[in-house]
Amino acid sequence: MTKLLVVRAHPINNRESRSMKVTDAFVQSYIESHPSDSVEEINVYNIQVPEIDSDLLNAWDELAQGTRFYALSASQQHKVTLFDSLTGGFLEHDKIVVANPLWNLSIPTRLKAWFDTITVAGKTFKYTEQGSVGTVEGKKVLHIQANGGVYSGADPASQYVKTLFTFLGVSDFQQLFVEGMDQNPSQADEIVSNAIEAAKQLARSF
Repeated sequence: MTKLLVVRAHPINNRESRSMKVTDAFVQSYIESHPSDSVEEINVYNIQVPEIDSDLLNAWDELAQGTRFYALSASQQHKVTLFDSLTGGFLEHDKIVVANPLWNLSIPTRLKAWFDTITVAGKTFKYTEQGSVGTVEGKKVLHIQANGGVYSGADPASQYVKTLFTFLGVSDFQQLFVEGMDQNPSQADEIVSNAIEAAKQLARSF
């Protein structure tokens, strides 16, 4: 059974968020077009996504030196478990959708924390004599991003997402932009409607 993971990064619902509205359309169309597939959704604003901090760094160092997991502090155990569960969740899915707004030319900070959980040496990439090599070949990824202005994929946020997945070994990568609503407010409804239709069409063949 094919598994799809939808990662949302927005604290408000689809009534106010253009990226979430388009993502909803994609998910609904995908479920209708792929009734036998499994679809799991997470929103990084509704779950705990551990940031790489002193607890995690010290825990990884202690584990590497042979310390038993149960000997770590309660805080370290909790964060390592959360971190590893998000890594595992990414690895077990065949298709990934990441949806976010463009905020100050970047992705939301909680989404960056999630990306840290899937960029793990020895699990999603490895070091070789020729350099770093991604190890998650075969996954299919779609990035949905809403932009107030028009950047056509040249903004730092979408470039980061594309670079990161390419680094991990993903070659089947697509992006869908909902952009220009603030730059051209009179056309905002039309822009969103066109993006919704594009999302529905993408979902049928994704």
